[in-house]
Amino acid sequence: MEIVNCEEVEGKRKKIEERGQWNSNIEFLLVVAGNIVGLGNVWRFPYLCYRNGGGAFLVPYVVVVVTCGIPLFLLEIAMGQYTQQASITCWHKLCPIAEGIGYTGVIMRVYNCMSYVIILAWALLYLCFSFYAKLPWASCGHTWNTENCEDFDALNKYNQTINTNSTSPATEFWERRVLAISGGIEELGSVRWEILLCAIAMWVICYFCIWKGVKSTGKVVYFTATFPYVMLLVLLIRGLTLPGALQGIVYYLKPDLTLLLEPQVWMEAVTQVFFSFSVGGGVLVSLGSYNPYNTNCYRNCFWLCLLNAATSLVAGFAVFSVLGFMAHEYNVGIAEVAESGPGLAFIAYPQAVAMMPLPQLWAICFFIMIILLGLDSQFFMIEVVIVSVIDLVPTVLRRPGRRELLLLVFSLFCFSISILMITEVFKEPNIKY
Repeated sequence: MEIVNCEEVEGKRKKIEERGQWNSNIEFLLVVAGNIVGLGNVWRFPYLCYRNGGGAFLVPYVVVVVTCGIPLFLLEIAMGQYTQQASITCWHKLCPIAEGIGYTGVIMRVYNCMSYVIILAWALLYLCFSFYAKLPWASCGHTWNTENCEDFDALNKYNQTINTNSTSPATEFWERRVLAISGGIEELGSVRWEILLCAIAMWVICYFCIWKGVKSTGKVVYFTATFPYVMLLVLLIRGLTLPGALQGIVYYLKPDLTLLLEPQVWMEAVTQVFFSFSVGGGVLVSLGSYNPYNTNCYRNCFWLCLLNAATSLVAGFAVFSVLGFMAHEYNVGIAEVAESGPGLAFIAYPQAVAMMPLPQLWAICFFIMIILLGLDSQFFMIEVVIVSVIDLVPTVLRRPGRRELLLLVFSLFCFSISILMITEVFKEPNIKY
């Protein structure tokens, strides 16, 4: 009969660290809010709203939120909270045949981790340029500008006609100074060293935000999840005080009920809800797994979903009030200046900011908001991958120092692949961002 040394077994158990839980319900709410409230709320929802019937788009959006968004959101949080496991082992515990769903979600997040940080690097680079005495995207005459670059402010001042082939300083700064667009997809080009340094900085920040798991993440979100709302409120108030702001808001919300008969509008609503609510990718399961078993997930999910939808709506007022000002200054329609995605964040909004008094101040506020909105989403996507792998082999990876090492290896791997996205990019001609 084998004699078991109880002291030896107890010593081995102590070497395996506890999985950990959120210190309070406030931490959990801030963490999930930081994850689901991201760039899509600012640069995607307002554009979708105005393009798909204005205020009428809120009808399919609310329907999808109530019938799909909230139930799936609650389901994923409850799954993680019930099993106390991340996205892969959670499925293994509930339904082993569906374990592939967890693996798929983790693989999706690996791809996101490689690409999403590039957006943060762009925003950090713009933030650095925002401290210049004169914003470099505010005027022509720089080494990267072409003959087609025209300062629209100067043309409007002297009542001159804008050439149809002309490009704005903000567009040329983005395409030629930041991205350095190459002649074709076959031309890889050189590495953009400024963006590379910004990407390194963002990876370092992400690493130290989550390297201790819930112990560090739960503290960081008190700043990263709340400060973007301060910046959004500042930009909203500033936007509403600009001439032409009302025109932009009316254009943003003016309903076109005939578009509700279009299937594409409903598809756009479904896509936006799934994207902004972060369902289907395993993030919510992993974050919910750090909750105590008896946490009231019903109440939490309702308030978080309401916060996400409300933030999207308010962000639209902040964005379109500024676009209305820009259209007013250029004496053109809102459709001429409205953009989505990177086109909004790195061309339209910076161009509008450059036309305001104290442009550096508003540029700094805007890009700090963009960085913090994206930073939360980035390090929670990393957290999903790390905690999912750790839960697969807890006896090996929960030992002291193993998590930090795994996180470092994963960060270096993703960073090395993302260097390919920091070279000179290719944009098809006649395609607007």
